[in-house]
Amino acid sequence: MSLSPELIERIETWILDDPDTLTRTQTEQLLRGAQEGEVEAIEKLTECFGQILQFGTAGLRGPLGPGPSCMNRAVVARAAAGLSHYLKMNSLKKLIVGYDARHNSYRFALDTVEIASGLGIEALLLPKALPTPVLSFAIRFYEADAGVMVTASHNPAQDNGYKVYLGDGSQIIAPIDSEIASEIDKITSVLSLTRSDNYKTLDESAVDAYIARTSSLKHPDVASDIHVVSTSLHGVGDEVWQKVFRRAGFTSLEVVESQQQPDPDFPSVVFPNPEEEGATDLLLALAKQVHADIAIAHDPDADRCAAAIVENGLWRLLKGDELGSLLAWWLIKRSEILGLQPPTGTFASSIVSSTLLESIAHTHHLKYQSTLTGFKWISKIPDLSFGYEEALGYCVDPEYVRDKDGISTAIVAVELAAYLKSQGISVSQVLNEIAAEYGVFATDQLSVRVANLAVIPEAMKKLRDTPPTSVAGLKVLEVIDLQQGWRHLPPTNGIMLFLDGGRVIARPSGTEPKLKCYLEVTSKNPNVEEARQIAATVLQSMKRDMAIALGVSS
Repeated sequence: MSLSPELIERIETWILDDPDTLTRTQTEQLLRGAQEGEVEAIEKLTECFGQILQFGTAGLRGPLGPGPSCMNRAVVARAAAGLSHYLKMNSLKKLIVGYDARHNSYRFALDTVEIASGLGIEALLLPKALPTPVLSFAIRFYEADAGVMVTASHNPAQDNGYKVYLGDGSQIIAPIDSEIASEIDKITSVLSLTRSDNYKTLDESAVDAYIARTSSLKHPDVASDIHVVSTSLHGVGDEVWQKVFRRAGFTSLEVVESQQQPDPDFPSVVFPNPEEEGATDLLLALAKQVHADIAIAHDPDADRCAAAIVENGLWRLLKGDELGSLLAWWLIKRSEILGLQPPTGTFASSIVSSTLLESIAHTHHLKYQSTLTGFKWISKIPDLSFGYEEALGYCVDPEYVRDKDGISTAIVAVELAAYLKSQGISVSQVLNEIAAEYGVFATDQLSVRVANLAVIPEAMKKLRDTPPTSVAGLKVLEVIDLQQGWRHLPPTNGIMLFLDGGRVIARPSGTEPKLKCYLEVTSKNPNVEEARQIAATVLQSMKRDMAIALGVSS
């Protein structure tokens, strides 16, 4: 086993053009080891140089390390230069850059503003590590033409990423991504790029304005007596969240202190994602200990929000679809309670989210639209009033933050919980009311994390070639290959099974090495508790049957 002469030449060329001492030294050491026959060095170089980390609608995201397939200063510099060329070609002149507290985030942000400034772009740098929603807000606040957020959101500690936004504060979509990627491909040398320190490091004006705006989402006529616990999962959300919380008029907040400060190693969790098993154990333990009314978890860049409630004496996390339906219910209900203008825009959710939101919207004569997975699609909906995706992403204030925002979501969720407490009503009771009015829409997920990425296309091919005729005893009525497009949606890599009483969508994750199946069971049974019990049993069978259909069962 050895490296080909062509690969060695590419590696040597990369070393000469690498602006970072650490990754350059790592590559040199690996190359020496590979040339001496070390198998691990050969495998590592093949992995790091075998392909290029592709720029797409999610920007860039991947493991930190040397070479073109990893996140490093050379890859980021090319992205910054390509983006800057794209902006100049389209007469766009102002770029704002934010960053979180992950490894290398500040350095990547600094590279971006230096290169953009060197290429004649007015480059603005946020003053410190901040949540992603603040960057989205700041784009509009400063009337920028584009934005970059250096973050890998909820990915593991070894990852980082590079999200690109345009002037409305929403993430890029096709064909802009491919146009930027084309400009990136034209960059032949990183060290020859012109850099400048003529960028501007901003003060906290945008942060203060974001705090003022987000805290105002809580209506003063709604009670503020509520005891909340929260965690930022070692991310950057806590400081801004606490300021918003207190400015909104709430006072009783306790945090998971061991997870309060930013730490790029995320020492207390395997995966810093509230959806992952075990990630919120410390939060739920604190909630139980202090007899909290509601518990809130943000992911490391605070664009996602999870909420937990007490039910039958036990704490449990609400599923993303449950919180989505509660927020929609409250946005409609609070206007009735407070005599406010009811929502008039469009409710939207991703195709993999529960179909309950569509039912709520239509019942209240609101427009509804489904989108492909990812907030880049939801944020593009014209006249958006509320949007969410089941992966804990919610947009409750699209006029100011055209992206998912865990902090504004948390304020609205706490406002809802405070109102219910003042009326002597539990969140569980409202969930039951929603089910009684609209039907039971029970959802779950089969999520398979893979070490070998080849497993994912193999599983998708198996499902396309031989789809099941029934899932959990529910007849498959129709199979839709989403690669061919469906209704108004553009093509995407997914397969939808319409069932007699349910639905399944299988797709690869867009941000992690996972294969996901989104499962839903629907029932109009007026006995809500009975319908839920039956649905829970069916969902477990659906997980088993879909694992078999995809060829990933153990």
